This record gives sequence, C-alpha cells and structure tokens, in this order.
Amino acid sequence: MTSIAAESVSTILVSCKQTRFHIESPNYRELDIEGLNITVTSAAGEKAGKGKGKGKAGAEGTEILSNAKLRLKAGSRYALVEGNGSGKSTLLRAIADKLIPGIPEQTRVSILQQTNISDANTDDLPATTPSAGTGGPTVLEDVVDKATAKSDLEQEINSLSSGVNSTDAYGALRALRKLRHERMQKRLFILDKDARLRSGARGLQARKALVEYEKAVAQSAALNEQPADDILPETLQAETQEAVDLADLQLQVEPSRMADIESRAKKILTGLGFTEAYMTKARQTDILILDEPTNFLDLLGIIWLQRYLQSLEDLPTPPTLILVSHDRDFTSSVCTDLLIVKDKDLTYFHGDLPTYESSQVEKKVYLTKMKEAQDKQKAHMQESIRQNLAQGRKNDDQNKIRQAKSRQKRLDDRMGMQVNEKGGRFKLNRDLAGYHFSARADIAIPQDERGVSITLPDPPDLRFPGALLSLEKLTFRYPPAKGAATKPAPTLQDITLTVSEGDRIGILGLNGAGKSTLIRLLVGDPAPPRSQQTGTVTAHPRLKLSYYSQHAVEQLQARGQNDPSLTALALLTSEVEGALDEGELRGLLGSLGLQGRTASDVPLRKLSGGQLVRCELARLLWRRPGLLVLDEVTTHLDYETVSALREALRGWGGAVVLVVREGVVEGVVDEEEGSEAEEEEEEEGLRRRVVYKLAAGKLTVLERGVDQFEEGMQRRVKKLMGD
Repeated sequence: MTSIAAESVSTILVSCKQTRFHIESPNYRELDIEGLNITVTSAAGEKAGKGKGKGKAGAEGTEILSNAKLRLKAGSRYALVEGNGSGKSTLLRAIADKLIPGIPEQTRVSILQQTNISDANTDDLPATTPSAGTGGPTVLEDVVDKATAKSDLEQEINSLSSGVNSTDAYGALRALRKLRHERMQKRLFILDKDARLRSGARGLQARKALVEYEKAVAQSAALNEQPADDILPETLQAETQEAVDLADLQLQVEPSRMADIESRAKKILTGLGFTEAYMTKARQTDILILDEPTNFLDLLGIIWLQRYLQSLEDLPTPPTLILVSHDRDFTSSVCTDLLIVKDKDLTYFHGDLPTYESSQVEKKVYLTKMKEAQDKQKAHMQESIRQNLAQGRKNDDQNKIRQAKSRQKRLDDRMGMQVNEKGGRFKLNRDLAGYHFSARADIAIPQDERGVSITLPDPPDLRFPGALLSLEKLTFRYPPAKGAATKPAPTLQDITLTVSEGDRIGILGLNGAGKSTLIRLLVGDPAPPRSQQTGTVTAHPRLKLSYYSQHAVEQLQARGQNDPSLTALALLTSEVEGALDEGELRGLLGSLGLQGRTASDVPLRKLSGGQLVRCELARLLWRRPGLLVLDEVTTHLDYETVSALREALRGWGGAVVLVVREGVVEGVVDEEEGSEAEEEEEEEGLRRRVVYKLAAGKLTVLERGVDQFEEGMQRRVKKLMGD
C-alpha cells in the first residue's frame, strides 16, 4: 500500500493502512485514511531503501508523517498549520497527485501551489504593458495557469497538432505514439494502486491484470524508441492519418465543452483583478487546495478571495478546502477547522487559531494541576506501601503484605491520564486497546515551543545630522514598447519623500501601482537611465543601508541551484570575511529560526521559502545598518516570525521603510493613536510615523493609516461582487 512520486532531486514515498473496502467512496469530498506515512528522500536514498523491504516508506530521507490519520469531512474548510519547513507542501502534493492509496482516482482535486518567485515581478511594470521586460510569464499568468489548470484534453490537442504540422514525416506518428504511451502510464498507475489495495481473489485478479498491462506498456515504450528505418510505409500512413483524425475530432469537441466553464471562470478572475488577456478556464472540484494563495495578492485581491471562499458554503455541494496561509486574519475568517502538522502526526481542532491557542494554554494549566495532585498522591501511596511492606515482613503479616501489593498494583494501573482525548472520563477497555506495560499513559505536559526572537544590532552613529534619504519631485516612466507611437504614462509622478533617523514609513498600494519601482529608485538598485527619470535622490554620506528585495528568495534559490552544496552558514561565512566568527553567525541565524544543522548542513536549494527569508535577513543584519528598506519581507514568513520581526522593528533605533501588508505596518508604522510608546517618542522627538498610499503615480499620506486603506478596498470589493 505504497505510492511513489519522483522528481528531479527528490522522491515522495507514501504508505497507509488502506483495505479494499476503502477503494470505492460514495463521497469524493471526504477522506478517512489510517496509518499515513510520508517521507521525502533523495533519488539515492530511495535506491538504497529499496533493498530494505518492499513498500517501506521512510527507509532514508526526511520523514514528514508517521502513522498519522488523515480525516477530511465533506465541505469543511481546513487551515493546515505549522511552521516553515514542516512538510505542509509535501502533504498537499501527495493529496493533489493522489499519491496516497485510498484517494479514489475519480476525486477531482484542484491545487494552487506557492507561486513561482521568479514570476512575481508585476509591481514594477506599467499597467498597460504587464509583461514588458520580464522575459517570461508574469505572476498573474502563472497564477491563472495553476489555479485554472488547463485540461489534459487541450494538452493532447496541442501535442497532436504539433506533430501533424511538423516538417518531420514521422512527426504525427511520434506524437500519436507518445500520447498513447502517456495515457497507458496513467492507467498503469491506477492499476498498480488497485493491485496494492485489494486482497484475496479480487487482489489476485488485479495483480494479474497489472502484470499483463505492464507488458503492454513495455511494448508501447519500445514503439516510441523504434528507429524510423524499421517503420513500415503502411504503418506510417495509417498512424499519421489516425493522428490527423483524432486531432480534428478533439478540436471540434473541445470548444463547446469548455464554453460554459470559461464563462464561470471569468467572474472569479475578474474579482481578483485579472484582465481579459489572462483569463483561462476553471473546473469544478471535490477538494480545493490553496497553498499560500495570498502571497502575491494585494489587499483588494485578498479581501475578494476571502469573501469568495466564504461563499463556497452556499453551494449545494461545496468543495472541501485545505488552506495554507500565514495571514492569520485571512485564515480565521475563511476556515472552520484546523489541521495541525506536529511531531510527524496530524491533529484536528474545530475552531480558529486564537481559540486553539487559548485551549492549549488552558490544557497545559489543567494537566499541570492534575500532575501535581497525582504526584502528591503517589508520594503518599509510595510511603504507605513502604511502611506496610516493612511492617508485614517484620511481623510476618501476610495481610499487610497483600495490602501493600494491592496498593502497588493500583498505583501502577490507575495513575496517569484521567481523561481521554475527547475530554471524557478515561475507560481502559475503550481508550487503551491492546497490551501495554501500564494501563494508562503518564500525564504529559506540553512543552513551550522555542519562539523566534530577532535582535537587531544598534545602528551606527552618523556623526552629523541630516536626512538619511530624500526624493525631490521625482518622476519616472518606463520606456515605450517597441514600435509604440506614444510614451506610457508615468509610473511615478512628482514624488517627494524624506527619510530621517528613527522614521517609520509604510507604503501601501495595489499590485502594479509601482511600489517596488519607488523603493528601487530610493535605494539605487539599479540607477535607471536619466532619460526615464527626473528629480533628485539624495543620501546621507555616512548612511549604511540594507535593502530586502522582493526577489531575495528567488536570488538565493538561484545561488543554491548553481552551488548545490552551499548552506546558509557557508554563504554568510564567505560574505562577512572574518567580521564575525562561526559562533556569532550561528547565533544570528539561530535567532532568526535557522538553528543547528539547518544552518550548516541543509543546502540552500532544500530550504523552504520562509527559511530563505530568514537567511536573507541574516545577510542584511550583520552589517549593522542605520536604515532597513523592506520590500514584501513577510511574503513567506510564518506568523511567529512576522510577530518577532514586528517586535524587533518596533523598538529598534534605526529607520524603517516598509512595503508590506498591514500585519507588520500595524505595530511598527501605524501604532494605535494615543499609545504610551507613541506619546513618549513624540515627546522626545525620536520617531516619525507615516503611512503613504501609492496610486496613479501619486504618493499621498493616509491620515488614519492602514484602516483608511482597508476601508477603501472593502468598498471596492463590495462593488465588484455586486453588493
């Protein structure tokens, strides 16, 4: 009962305790799978593990889940929660690709995975030419492709058409044979899972069918490798004509079948701000998986998506939703249940994250009191047993000895957990099946997890006063597209902005407004041609600036691919050039959540997005900057790290410019009016807090901060949805 999915650098091994009774499910929106094991291993690890026993998932590599229970109720909305690098995306992949035995092949699963970072550069481009200068698809095009999933039939049409229209005489034949082989491989995967799941006579029959089909697949593979000289002319003619006929038939059927689906998709994509050019078709689904869907959406898109997901419950058969998001407000407003990955297991909670955290605190207090009471009772019983045994042996009193043994048995069998997992009274025959050394488990008090603590180094002394950075009447426009008769409208127009010591400046705006363009001009990364810019940019001569680019994760991923053995610790060691020793670097990385072997042994190419953000922050902080310019730094970070970063920035003596969602702007830039910290800072003249909105090339102050921006977005979403 094992499934395997191989990739270029790793393999996902999956096994579970499914039987033939789980093969057919009347409700494809539900999952109930016992004994789930998931391991991610390198190709070498998988090869080594094959000799240790057939179907053993977990022989080598990183174990994500061990003997877990995956239980999804139809129509429920689950938030999958745990820290960066815990294997959430691997679990989602296993569900989406139906690698888990027991997920019926008829189940329709749609997945929007974490968007490719390299395609996320939409904020820098003029709205009229969103693809200009990128050399590839934009994030919108990538999201549409992943979220709406072009059908297999359309891909087959494209493959056949390419073969038919090829100048190669054997092109149509090769395309047809490749298509047949791909279909057979999909069928083989289903038969293989079926054979593993069935037992008895049905299992024997399924295994015989699998063996026969494997022979057919091998013959198909041989045909795909057949040299052109061995193909008979009549075979070439017949298969070429078959490819032409099949392509024509599919081209006639596809448009009518997809027309209705495209109509429904346009409504959804319009709400997310997609133009007509980016719209493709969508499909209905039984299980909808969204892995960080808000990463590259602006506030307008987030609010719309939130309301759309909430509206799913009004459908006659709403899909079962699994959501991964570090935006706690978004998660709490959308999801009804939590699916928690912890200690290689899955646990469930009905409610939102704040309620779960409160319940965990209450549970710890309750268990602590229970253990303290039991420890006192056990100590008293142990002393009583000791006295009875001593007196019984001294006086040869068998009653005393029997009484002591009885109390010892009670001590062994009756102490421990007094309640079951559901909070009811513990019953041995119901709550602890099987043989155990003790009749009850010991009371285990949950340990407080080590939190993320970020310490920012003190900024350097500038020696003489003056603004750190200033823009004066800055106007910027991108060059016109090739062959265009007119220039595009300015991305930025007449911008004036000053950043002084201790300032807290937040910049909000929709995607495409030019926020990242403004930041790059502010820090000079890189300086644009003078023909595209008017106005001045001035920096303090002693300014030490650290700039977090929204492409930082992409750049680290590229370095990791170029040097497969490069680790976070090795990268920093090469950059500090002796300014910090290994212990200091480990301390810095550890404070950001990259402890121990994760920093020194795990290559960059295997780190999660959130872990790469932490690595980049370490690269910025060791330089002791006086100004931090952070462009979408929270995109991949979990809530705990975002909270730690917010707290660190709040008390730091340097200046901060944030282009980020409101989760960090609030508390760093947008303090509550009249707060004690804000009043003290104003009295001492230490800090200026300003929130700006960038729209239509203009920078304007939001007097009421983030609330004012969010209210405007709420109104726009209501209008989009026709409320």
